[in-house]
Amino acid sequence: MRQNQIRMNEDLKIPFDDTEVAFRYKSDRQLKKANFIFSLVNNPMVSSMATGLVKFSLATHLPVKGIIRSTVFEHFCGGETIEQSERVIQSLHQYHVGTILDYSIEGEESESVFEATANEIIKTILKAKNNPAIPFSVFKVTGLAAFELLEKVQAGEKLSEAESVSWGSVLARVDRICKTAFENNVRVLIDAEDSWIQNPIDDFVYDMMRKYNGKKAIVFNTFQMYRADMLGNLKKAIAQAEKDNYFFGAKLVRGAYMEKEAERAAKLNYPNPIHPDKDSTDKAFNDGLAACVENIHRVAVMCGSHNEYSNQFLASLIVQKGMSRQDERVWFAQLLGMSDNISFNMGKAGFNVAKYVPYGPVESVMPYLLRRAAENTSVAGQSSRELMMIRKELKRRRNGH
Repeated sequence: MRQNQIRMNEDLKIPFDDTEVAFRYKSDRQLKKANFIFSLVNNPMVSSMATGLVKFSLATHLPVKGIIRSTVFEHFCGGETIEQSERVIQSLHQYHVGTILDYSIEGEESESVFEATANEIIKTILKAKNNPAIPFSVFKVTGLAAFELLEKVQAGEKLSEAESVSWGSVLARVDRICKTAFENNVRVLIDAEDSWIQNPIDDFVYDMMRKYNGKKAIVFNTFQMYRADMLGNLKKAIAQAEKDNYFFGAKLVRGAYMEKEAERAAKLNYPNPIHPDKDSTDKAFNDGLAACVENIHRVAVMCGSHNEYSNQFLASLIVQKGMSRQDERVWFAQLLGMSDNISFNMGKAGFNVAKYVPYGPVESVMPYLLRRAAENTSVAGQSSRELMMIRKELKRRRNGH
């Protein structure tokens, strides 16, 4: 039914196939480099060999950072620092697309690194203050806490004295970041993690919402809608926010850890928490968007999706409800270097759009870059779709249009 509603509203249809709009922020050189990168990841064998070679080269300290920096890093990242990311921030803003600075350090284990990461996240908030080009900040809790500690807390295991101190430090870091966001009127997204460490994250995120979302949604939780329980979790969380009288920030994504979730469920012999098929995930995602818009008096929502239909669906809901396309409670977001046909055409159509712009030292951002390579290789049609768009635009430019 919803798909028919969108088809009947042709004036709402976003032209996602308009490559001139999608890539106008890229030079010919950048577009040709994008063509090269996606040609690589589109071939599973070549992609696997390339990522294996990169891992080996970094592990053995071969001088490959310059090559990485000028290829995949330049395509998917803003720079190694906030200052180096300024060029990308301004380039996106020129075409009505915001930046979400994402300090992409993960997998560390020392308290000193966790503290440094928290301080860097606070720098992104201060950079975003009163800056229309940077509408959100973001962080991953695994950048602030040891994975094993989160796992132990969720399992309900007794913490040692040292672990209790570490857990207190994690909560203090999260509160310090959210307090800074509140004081500077900057919305902050807290990314989702694996299902077996997500529960304690949810608990303290909702504590932060009660504390800092009294007047508007400052703190946002992330919902991975490929989990079979997530639509129910989202609706319960919205109802709780209504009951406790705070505003609710929700970022909806399909999910990022499908293979890991399935492997762990099989290994430990419990039901796979992921929906059995893509259609079920798509339905849950779109129903989640609808639930957020139905409760827009209480909810602010970000559609974090590279799926054209879901973006079109939310755009249609906004207009059908009589809301402004610039309503600050509704945002669309994609990753830098991917789905430009969605981001820039949504921006041109007047909707609130932002790109996740990762930054950090090249070697530290490699886990993120390797995930992007794997994602574009494994997601059915994703890299092929990117390639088709890029080549269409290259042809258009060659023909002088």
